[in-house]
Amino acid sequence: MIHRCLIVGLGQIGMGYDYALDPCEFVLSHARSFSIHPDFELIGGVDLDPNQCANFETEYKMPGYTNLEQALHDLSPTIIIIATPSGSHGLILERILRSHIPKVLVCEKPLDESLTVAQNMVEMCNQNGVKLFVNYMRRSEGSVIQIKKMIDDQVIQSPIKAVAWYSKGLFNNGSHMLNLLEYWLGGVVGHTMIDSNRYWNDSDHEPDFKVNFEKGSAIFCAGWEEYFSHLSIELISPSGRLYYSKGGSDITWQPSGATLDNRRDDFLDVGVKINNDLDRYQYNFAENLALALKDEEHSISSGHDALTTLTNIYNIIDKGTS
Repeated sequence: MIHRCLIVGLGQIGMGYDYALDPCEFVLSHARSFSIHPDFELIGGVDLDPNQCANFETEYKMPGYTNLEQALHDLSPTIIIIATPSGSHGLILERILRSHIPKVLVCEKPLDESLTVAQNMVEMCNQNGVKLFVNYMRRSEGSVIQIKKMIDDQVIQSPIKAVAWYSKGLFNNGSHMLNLLEYWLGGVVGHTMIDSNRYWNDSDHEPDFKVNFEKGSAIFCAGWEEYFSHLSIELISPSGRLYYSKGGSDITWQPSGATLDNRRDDFLDVGVKINNDLDRYQYNFAENLALALKDEEHSISSGHDALTTLTNIYNIIDKGTS
């Protein structure tokens, strides 16, 4: 079955990230991924900017609309991707469901800036029989899935401690690291505020905090995006060290080779690189979405998963401001 896809929001993740890049090497936007994946058909795009619509029509030979309701009426998509600014997600979803009931809604992270709105989004999709997925794109990438298997198979043994660095705000970038560690280490069972710090761009919290997960713990630290971007996770285990660096573009596993009967007291060796496919991260998301729609094993975030991440973020922030 071929699923007909409409993209709402033709900005960077909607269309822009790979617009001028070689399509043989890079798949970094929804437009490109859904235009080339065999299980999907890209049928249109929506944006308030007529220039963006014109660029979309030129590149993808499909209609661009400045009016959402008109696009829904004309195209009747089965999958709709919401790639508008975070604070508009709930409003866009309401407008969609008033005019048209798709089979699937894909939403950019976070679900919305408001926890109440995000809760309503999940409930509205449940009431209307719409499957809701959220694009925490790293969870679809092969190296991330491999690391989860290493944890599940005790190659990376418990107990696990982690340090996660993020910059450009907890909602914007830190949420990626929190969602990723929820995927690797299981649900959050507690958290402690270390320092509430500042706001990024006067709007996004940047606290330092500790989170306890089912399979380990992590300390999150905020860097300074205005000096350089920083997005990384270091996992320390009795069996070795995993360093997920540069947002996942550089990953190293250093096994210790130690056991309870044969411990070591020296530093770890250089280790081995784990290959990644971040240059095609949106294609990986589309592939996992295709698996999900066939009721096969997949790794992408459901609406419920993303709501859990957002709830945890608000609980962390509330502790820092109480």
